[in-house]
Amino acid sequence: MLSAGLCFVAVNGTVRWLGQSLPAAEAAFLRFVFGLVFLVPVLLPALRRGFAPKVWRLFALRGALHVVAVILWFYAMARITVAEVTAIGFLNPIIVTVGAALLLGERLSWRRGLAIVVALGGALIVLRPGLRVLEAGHIAQLGAAVAFGSSYLVAKRLSDLAPPAVVVAIMSLTVCIGLAPIAALDWVAPSALQCAVLACTAAFATAAHYAMTRAFVAAPLTVTQPVVFLQLIWASLLGALVFAEPVDLWVLIGGGVMIGAICYITWREARLRRAVTPPPGLAREG
Repeated sequence: MLSAGLCFVAVNGTVRWLGQSLPAAEAAFLRFVFGLVFLVPVLLPALRRGFAPKVWRLFALRGALHVVAVILWFYAMARITVAEVTAIGFLNPIIVTVGAALLLGERLSWRRGLAIVVALGGALIVLRPGLRVLEAGHIAQLGAAVAFGSSYLVAKRLSDLAPPAVVVAIMSLTVCIGLAPIAALDWVAPSALQCAVLACTAAFATAAHYAMTRAFVAAPLTVTQPVVFLQLIWASLLGALVFAEPVDLWVLIGGGVMIGAICYITWREARLRRAVTPPPGLAREG
């Protein structure tokens, strides 16, 4: 998880370095095109096997949601600090939890509900509406969090219908297809350096997801989830040391509140799973 966090911050850093030199849709499109290179070994066999129409519709829906999310994220990354983008991004699992209760029928206990309220309070600490002017980048990142959370809800449904690696590969393909016409509307010829930076973005993103998957295999979420908070520390250091961005104490406090709430939700879900799962011996006998 430490490696995953550092790689995710490297993704943020490379996109922040690009700034507004490329339109958001074009930068996102190039990043996913380069990312497809790493997914070809998974993608080609999956396309040869094919999927049922229902599964393709879910893939298309997730691709559309992700297109909106990545455009908004690239837009925000070029306009607000790395730490703010990272902190607001912590809303993703909260949106997934609420969406699972509203759309998938999952039970939302009062404890989880209270943790969600606390997390939203953390988001208000980060944004501080009324105490400062909210920029377009803040609004875009909030929209990105909602779109990413919605995309993950569709992915949760797809995980029952296709292997995780295939879900990621098809998502990248559909996002490339969806971004292509949008990027073409405002295309700026990228330089070789810009292409190299976006290739690094794709490599860091792939490495981050791989490291995170390995962490989930090695340890339960209750162990790995708290380490996510370190992403905010790395992001603040990156912004301060590389991009001369001021370290905002309120962003750190708000992000910490959000991660604390997320960790509590994760811990409660782990306890509930243990409570309803029979011991291995009984499971075998049943």
